[in-house]
Amino acid sequence: MKTQTATQTDEKLTIDMIWDQFHKGHEDCYRNMLMEHYRDLVRYAAERLHSKLPDKVELDDLISAGIFGLMDAIDAYDPERGVKFETYCAPRIKGSILDELRSMDWVPRLVRARAHQLSKATHALEMHLGRKPDEHELAEELQMDMTEFARLQRDANAASLVSLNTKCGDGDGEKDVYEIDVIKDSRSEDPLLEAQKRDLKNLLTKGLTRAERLIIVLYYYEEMTMKEIGATLDLSESRVSQMHSSIVARLKAQMNTRKKEFAVE
Repeated sequence: MKTQTATQTDEKLTIDMIWDQFHKGHEDCYRNMLMEHYRDLVRYAAERLHSKLPDKVELDDLISAGIFGLMDAIDAYDPERGVKFETYCAPRIKGSILDELRSMDWVPRLVRARAHQLSKATHALEMHLGRKPDEHELAEELQMDMTEFARLQRDANAASLVSLNTKCGDGDGEKDVYEIDVIKDSRSEDPLLEAQKRDLKNLLTKGLTRAERLIIVLYYYEEMTMKEIGATLDLSESRVSQMHSSIVARLKAQMNTRKKEFAVE
C-alpha cells in the first residue's frame, strides 16, 4: 500500500512538473507528454458516444476527433481557475467529437424513420395522459418489448446528430437548401439572458469560500454529480453533500432576509 501511494505521489509530481514546463513556453515536447498522459480521457469519451451510435461509425474516427479537442484544452487550460484539468477538458473533447459527427452524413433513412416513430408515439401519449410517458408506457404503445424499445431509443438518439451539409426538402427551388440554412443556432446567446445568469451566479456565490463556490458552480452549472465533485475537490461524496445542504440552507436564509427588506421598502 505504501509503495502504491508513493508511486501515485511521484506520478502527480511528474505531471505537475510537466504542466509547469509547458506553461513556461508552450513547447511541443511538453504538449506531447501531456497528450500522452491524458489520452485515456479521449478514449473514454469516444467509447461512451460510440455505444449510442450505429455500427457504421468507427470508434477510431471519434478518438481522432477527440484528440484535437484534448490539444485545444491543453493549450487553453489555466490552473489558476481552480478546476482540475480532467473536469475542464471533458466538454472540449466531447464537443470536438460531436463536431466530427456533424460533418458526416451517416444517419440512414431507417434511423430517421424510427426517431419519427418514437416522437409520434410520445406526443400521442402526452395528449392522452396529460403528462410525459415513461419508457414502459411507450414500449406498450409501440407494441415492443423493452429490449426492442431500447434499440429504438438508441437509434432515435443517434438521429439527433446530422450533417449540416445534408439537403433539406426535394430541391424543387432554384437554390438548394441545406440543414445549415434552416437549423436553429443553439450556440447563439441572448446577451440579456447571459447577463442575468452571470449576475445570479455572482449573487449566489458571494460570500462563499473557494470550495463552496466550486461546489455550487460544478453542481448547478457544470451538472456534475456529488461523487464527481468530491473527486475533483479531494473530498468524500458525503462531505460534498453535507456542504451542499449547508450552503443551500444559508442561501435560503439570505433570500428570505432580502424578501423582508424589499417588503419593508
